[in-house]
Amino acid sequence: MPHISVIIPVYKAEGCLEELYRRLNASLETLTADFEIILVEDCGGDRSWSMILDLARCDARVKGIQFSRNFGQHYGITAGLDHCNGDWVVVMDCDLQDRPEEIPRLYAAALEGYDVVLARRGRRNDPLLKRCTSWLFYKIFSYLADMDYDGETGNFRIISRKVVESFRTMRERLRFFGGLVAWMGFPTASIDVQHDERFAGQSTYTFRKLWKLASETIIAYSDKPLRLSIRFGFAISALAFAYGSYIIYRALFHGATITGWSSLIVSVYFLGGIVVSLLGMIGVYLGKAFDEVKQRPLYILRRTTFDAAPGHL
Repeated sequence: MPHISVIIPVYKAEGCLEELYRRLNASLETLTADFEIILVEDCGGDRSWSMILDLARCDARVKGIQFSRNFGQHYGITAGLDHCNGDWVVVMDCDLQDRPEEIPRLYAAALEGYDVVLARRGRRNDPLLKRCTSWLFYKIFSYLADMDYDGETGNFRIISRKVVESFRTMRERLRFFGGLVAWMGFPTASIDVQHDERFAGQSTYTFRKLWKLASETIIAYSDKPLRLSIRFGFAISALAFAYGSYIIYRALFHGATITGWSSLIVSVYFLGGIVVSLLGMIGVYLGKAFDEVKQRPLYILRRTTFDAAPGHL
């Protein structure tokens, strides 16, 4: 049983895997020789898997997992947590923006009595648009999920074995690693770390992918949009009732004629659009419930560098 496991989802990372392994090995050796590095290759179509095989041949502490197709980053983290054995588990990205040299500091903070220690990025080395959209997402997510989530933290953190075992019991299909860990409520601390630029390549998260992840995450963690829609519906009804009462009052006591054909048509189309949007929102929730009922595996393994089942629920 290794003392520390490091889980890294890998996607189109052939330009940084060797440097990642070198810096990880140097950093972990200062803590213990008893560690494992689990690299989960998410079918990026480059040489990442062959490089993982080479690393695993040279160092038995390196373990590789490859999916049957592209499942996504948070499913890669899930697969790594399902197969890790460490007393403490570090989760980080593969692009070296998360610095391996910060792992000893995370570990030292965890030994002070915390089950989760987050790496808080004081200054992010990301494009301005990405920083702004990320800030907006976490603000909206915290409000809708009724969760005090720190938007300055990413996936980079260290968690205890208790957290890993609890995480394994949660098998919902919509995965957001940070949200699941925050929901558990284990004692949590954070430390400020340096956030580096990407070592190689470019981010594969397009605006479309980020929007899809954000919307699915909010839907997965909260029914507050539905509850807000009820309040909005009552507010619209109250305004309509008040305006209707005003029209009746003018007609009865002042003999005013009822006018406003254009405003009536606009109001009908406005309310019709709201109704269709709310029905669509309900349909999205029903669709996600349908996906959960099917109970398909979260991911399917194509191959590994160690003895593991070809698929895992």
